[in-house]
Amino acid sequence: MDKQHGTFPKGPPALWGGLECTVNRVGDNYFSQLDRNGHATRDDDIARFASLGITAIRYPVLWERTAPAGVASADWSWPDARLPALRAAGITPIAGLVHHGSGPPHTSLVDPAFPAQLAEFAGAVAARYPWLSHYTPVNETLTTARFSGLYGLWYPHGRDDRCFIAALFTQCKAVVLSMRAIRRVNPQAALVQTDDLGKTYSTPEMAGVAQFYNERRWLAWDLLCGMVDQGHPMWDYLMEHGTDPGAVLWFRDHPCAPDIVGVNYYVTSERWLDHRPGRYPGHFRGEAGGRACADLETARALATPTPGIGPLLREIWERYRLPLAVTEAHLAANREDQLRWLLEIWQAGAQARADGIDLRAVTVWSLLGSYDWNSLVTEARGYYEPGPFDLRSPLPRPTAVASMMRELAAGRAPSHPVLHGQGWWRRPGRLLCPPVATQAAPAGIGGA
Repeated sequence: MDKQHGTFPKGPPALWGGLECTVNRVGDNYFSQLDRNGHATRDDDIARFASLGITAIRYPVLWERTAPAGVASADWSWPDARLPALRAAGITPIAGLVHHGSGPPHTSLVDPAFPAQLAEFAGAVAARYPWLSHYTPVNETLTTARFSGLYGLWYPHGRDDRCFIAALFTQCKAVVLSMRAIRRVNPQAALVQTDDLGKTYSTPEMAGVAQFYNERRWLAWDLLCGMVDQGHPMWDYLMEHGTDPGAVLWFRDHPCAPDIVGVNYYVTSERWLDHRPGRYPGHFRGEAGGRACADLETARALATPTPGIGPLLREIWERYRLPLAVTEAHLAANREDQLRWLLEIWQAGAQARADGIDLRAVTVWSLLGSYDWNSLVTEARGYYEPGPFDLRSPLPRPTAVASMMRELAAGRAPSHPVLHGQGWWRRPGRLLCPPVATQAAPAGIGGA
């Protein structure tokens, strides 16, 4: 897997896989996807993954599972067995060190010691596996900061901008220090920095909020690229909420640009803000920017669906001019629509490459499915979303998505007949309210 930024070979993107491995904390309770999906104790999954034809996998070497009490007492037995097995199977591991977590119990995303402690663990991982070439030290830094510092869903359950900013800066600094420690061992190690990439649209009355959200979505990547200073659109916001200017400029002076920008995209990633909340079901109603509004997926509200991920790939390419990968492609839906979603993402990735965008891969997420993401893993109710393998049988059972992956990996056109139909996000029945007619605007703002 090449990390160079120059020309790239023609043809479709590479096919990668991802393993849902979140260990998130809610109060004093921990929710571990690896325990729930059984991969923690099932060795033969790697052969299953290899059967799909993937060339790389986002794979956990999680801090809180491996070295919760520090590197000196780390238990390396699990990654010692799994990482060489992946390598032997011809699959490049992209090592994830923190995945939506807040680290071991003694720390948190607002602990000033978090970055140096994660960096110590990262350096130990690199020393033990010097052949590892790709890392994601912290998955989805901005998304995790929102869930943990702004929305109060995950530990430390912050609900204000100061906590959000602190959690974001802690994670981004941890990425910089971790890659510095890793590169002392392997100077060529590549950073694959993931985050959700969406866009917010709105009625004119909510345009200011939508514009702010559309600027904020770049903040983690901008920090790592050293792009945030007094002239940045988010500078005033950071200063208004008590951020130390020196803490911001530290990133400018210590840039750690991703070698691959990882784009995670879901049907919920593109949002519609409407100043008329009464038009929508109650669970979509809330407040933003001091005003009552509805906040929901564009697919549920707009008369004309958005084009999907394609224009967003163009936006992020033009902003950073760095290699891209779609690092999570998944839909919680029936099997037919899962196939249609993957095809839409794959075709958008192929078109991006044809248009000159250096998009390296599309990652099918999650290979073993996931649990309770309908509650943003704040509860353990057993809600299961299958992926290429379905765990609702004695052994993981390959699904139609697995068959489609094998076709893509072999360079064949997907053949399942349901692919001739449209996904639910493009069918008339998707709407939950009278459809909203919109007019495109440069900032992604629509008019009712």
